[in-house]
Amino acid sequence: MGEYPRSEVGRAMKVQEVILRAMSGQIQWFEAAEILGISTRTMRRWKTRYEIYGYDGLFDRRRQQPSPRRVPLEMVQQVLQLYRVEYEGFNVAHFHEKLVEDHGVELSYEWVKKALQTAGLVSKGRKHKTHRKRRERRPLKGMLVFCDGSDHEWIPGLPGQKQDLIVYLDDATNEVYSAYLVHEEGTMTCLQGLMQVVEEQGLFCSLYTDRGSHFFHTPKEGGPVDKRQLTQIGRALAQLGIEHIPSYSPEARGRIERFFRTWQGRLPQELRKAGVRSMEEANIYITETFLPWHNRRLSISPAEAGTAFVPAANTDLEAIICAQHERIVQKDNTVSFEKRCLQIS
Repeated sequence: MGEYPRSEVGRAMKVQEVILRAMSGQIQWFEAAEILGISTRTMRRWKTRYEIYGYDGLFDRRRQQPSPRRVPLEMVQQVLQLYRVEYEGFNVAHFHEKLVEDHGVELSYEWVKKALQTAGLVSKGRKHKTHRKRRERRPLKGMLVFCDGSDHEWIPGLPGQKQDLIVYLDDATNEVYSAYLVHEEGTMTCLQGLMQVVEEQGLFCSLYTDRGSHFFHTPKEGGPVDKRQLTQIGRALAQLGIEHIPSYSPEARGRIERFFRTWQGRLPQELRKAGVRSMEEANIYITETFLPWHNRRLSISPAEAGTAFVPAANTDLEAIICAQHERIVQKDNTVSFEKRCLQIS
C-alpha cells in the first residue's frame, strides 16, 4: 500500500475496527452504520469493498492507488472462527503459532493480534513498566537449577480444582529437566523431581528455591534461614554436594515466575484441546508432548559450551533422595515409627 495522509489512515482503521466488530457479532450492521455516521446503503458498499479488497479497499482510491497485498474477507472470517471455536482462551502468540503450524495460515503476528483485538476476542495488552536489568544467566548448564511450584487450575477438564506444577529449570538454557502435576507441593513431591534430574542429567552445582518449610527451616518469619537445621531436602542436597540457595525477594525469582506465566498461558489451553480430564493424563501429556515442545522452542544455548553436570557414579541415590528419620533402638532390637513397632533382624 502506498502513502496516504494520516487522516485517511485513521479513517480506514476506524472503519475496519467497526466492520470487524460487526463480523464478530458484537454489534449489528445497522449499528455499525450509525457508529460511522453513514447510511445502511453506504455500509453495505463498504462491507463489499472489505470483502473484496480487505483493509486496502477501505481507502479512498481517488487519493491513492491501493496495494495488491490484502487479506481476503474469507481469511479474516476463517481466523476469527478458528479462534472462537477451537482456540478460545489462547493468547495471541500461542494462537499465531497454531495458525502457522497446524493450519498453514501465513499471516503476520501483528495482523492476527490486531484482528483479534478489534473483534473483541482478546484484550489489548497493558503497557509494561520499565524493569531493572535482568540478572545475567550462568554460563554453563548445570551450574544453577531452579525448583519451584505453581498453584493453578492447570486442567480445564477438572473445573474448580487446582493442582501444583513442580518444575526443575536450568538457569543457563531455560531447559526444563522435570515437570509434573501433584495435588500439593511438599517434601516427597519435590524429591521426586530431584531424583529424576540427578538420574537423567547428573549432579549439578546449585539449587535455587523459595524458603518454604519443606526447603528450609526459618526460625523467625521473614528472617534468614537456619542452614544448620536441615530439612529432608536440605539434607539430601548436602549429601549430594549440591549448594542450596534460598530466595529472599520476589525479584530474585523473576526468571522462574516468567516461566510460570508462559506455561499458565499455554498448558491449560493445550490440555483442554487434547481432551485431558485427569492428572495422570495431564502428566503423560506434559512428559511426552509439552515439555519436549518447550525445550525445542523456548530453550536457548548457554553462553559457554560444555556442562557443569557430573555423573552420580557410585552413589546410592535411593538411600539419599528420600526421607530419613532417626529412631532409638530398644533393648529388644525394635524401633517405633509412625505408631508401628519394627523388628530389626
